[in-house]
Amino acid sequence: MPKEYLTRPEAAQYLTQKGLPTSKNTLQKLATVGGGPDYSLWGNKALSTPRQLDAWAESKLRQPKQSTSEK
Repeated sequence: MPKEYLTRPEAAQYLTQKGLPTSKNTLQKLATVGGGPDYSLWGNKALSTPRQLDAWAESKLRQPKQSTSEK
């Protein structure tokens, strides 16, 4: 049974295993400056669900292109 909540290192591993290389340090920085996935705090631990991570990743992916000249 998959985990319902993932720590930042686990979240980074989850995204990387889906083909979206991400480090825990990147997730930490984005939590500080904004633009990262949603998360909740449990004590001092930031936790994200796979659904939150998937939604964030989808929002960051750009539309498919057929040419490098497309914007």
